[in-house]
Amino acid sequence: MLLARQLDKLYDATLALLYPQACAACDDGHVERRADAPACAACWQQTRIFTGAETCCWKCGALALGEVTADERESVRCRRCDAAAYTSARAIGMYEGALRASVLTLKREAHVGARLARLLCATQRRPPLDAATLIAPVPLHPERERERGFNQATLLARALAQQTGLPLDEWSCARITHTPQHRAGMDARARHETVAAAFQVTRPRLIAGERVLLIDDVFTTGATVAACAHALKEAGAADVFVLTVARA
Repeated sequence: MLLARQLDKLYDATLALLYPQACAACDDGHVERRADAPACAACWQQTRIFTGAETCCWKCGALALGEVTADERESVRCRRCDAAAYTSARAIGMYEGALRASVLTLKREAHVGARLARLLCATQRRPPLDAATLIAPVPLHPERERERGFNQATLLARALAQQTGLPLDEWSCARITHTPQHRAGMDARARHETVAAAFQVTRPRLIAGERVLLIDDVFTTGATVAACAHALKEAGAADVFVLTVARA
């Protein structure tokens, strides 16, 4: 184990010297370790990563003011997410710095960095997401997936399944309408309307009774994951939890 760590350090040092990779989150830094790609160590340190101790809405994960005791955390509600079909939603951290760079890079490159995969795993192992029994990515419409070449949510789901050992279902939920991309400035109501009835569960027997952990890259208004969760609950899922890389 010690030898392996030493070899990794030597390999990282050699790559940094011969093939320096610019940090995707800032203009000054370089990626010193392969595991940190696409951001430098300084940007990772400056990015707000959630620890699980934050005061937040227990359902949607929105940060709340003030402090509560451990016994009171499950009673914190923002009330804006009451109608959403998912059980609880959490993110690794805020959509900034290294996490923002990771999300944007993942839209272009089909690779999940080791540090990002470990953070996904750490977030899933905290309550309430630790109750999940099955992992599923938010699906892309086939036309959009052909354009991009891959679904970034599927890559994240595969990385998490490998880390946790939870079963992965990539096929039971499908996107059946090719909705327009959400635009900057679009309000929550408009976002919800664009994805209403966009998803369908094609293999309900594989979903029935499961506590599904739905994976996506960014939680903005929660419209997409709420619509997908609705389809999964209609198909018989006992719970639908949501895990994203970042929260906008």
